[in-house]
Amino acid sequence: MTDDLFIGIDVCKARLDLARHDGGRPHSLPNTPDGRADLVELLAGWRPTLVVLEATGGYERDTVLALQEAGIAVAVANPRQVRDFARAGGRLAKTDALDAALLARFGQLMRPPPAPVVPPAERALAALVARRRQLVDMGVQERNRLEQAHGAVRQGIVRHLALLEEELDAVERAIAATVRASAALAARAALLESVKGVGARTAAVLLAELPELGQVDRKQIAALAGVAPMNRDSGSRRGAQHIAGGRLGVRCALYMAALVAVRHNPGLRDYYKRLRAAGKPAKVALVAVMHKLVLILNAIIRDAEPARQSHP
Repeated sequence: MTDDLFIGIDVCKARLDLARHDGGRPHSLPNTPDGRADLVELLAGWRPTLVVLEATGGYERDTVLALQEAGIAVAVANPRQVRDFARAGGRLAKTDALDAALLARFGQLMRPPPAPVVPPAERALAALVARRRQLVDMGVQERNRLEQAHGAVRQGIVRHLALLEEELDAVERAIAATVRASAALAARAALLESVKGVGARTAAVLLAELPELGQVDRKQIAALAGVAPMNRDSGSRRGAQHIAGGRLGVRCALYMAALVAVRHNPGLRDYYKRLRAAGKPAKVALVAVMHKLVLILNAIIRDAEPARQSHP
């Protein structure tokens, strides 16, 4: 017998549905400050081993923070992994209560790692980096519309683009100020930017969206960044390896950094040229540079030592 207790919470905009893995009475609370306070009080009495939620596009953020501040371990699961887990168990029905029970069972059997506690400065940086990406995306959409826009709406699109540029500049300044205001963020940013190819924008994305840098091993950091090659083998067949999964924003930032690095970073430029000379396609060689780059950055943060510009 074990005293471990796993709690699943299905989070939606209005409500928090709770279930225990041992079949105890379910609860439903409003997803409001008062509701989250009641949740913390309830779980403090239960003393769970782990609470599991799904990532829900931000609705879970305040609940995770409230639980962490109360010292309760909480994991944020990838929804795709939870759905695959449900299908593997033959569970196809879906309600909020059933989802909460499924998350509790997922926690008991899969034991996902608790989410790290993110300091306020890093939470602010993550929000600003996400906002910058939204503004850039909106600008691309508006510029695409402008190409085919009727004269009656062109000036409105031009005005909107100007507003987006102003807001983007403000967010860029806020990102820089947030990094400067935190000694920990500023020190890590300086270490990242010591690698030729990694600028302030890339460093901000990595600080915000890959906080595990320097804390996990080579294989883990490559998988989190989405640049780990995945085998596609079966029997005697040996399929081509492809990258998959990971964090899209991080992978995009590494791609842009790699483009610069193969021109201006001597070690990575030579590495890229060797791969191309060996017959690797340009895209494959560039992905290999991205992989090498994130390993270098992981080691730099781990050792707290600036880069040598002759990395192989």
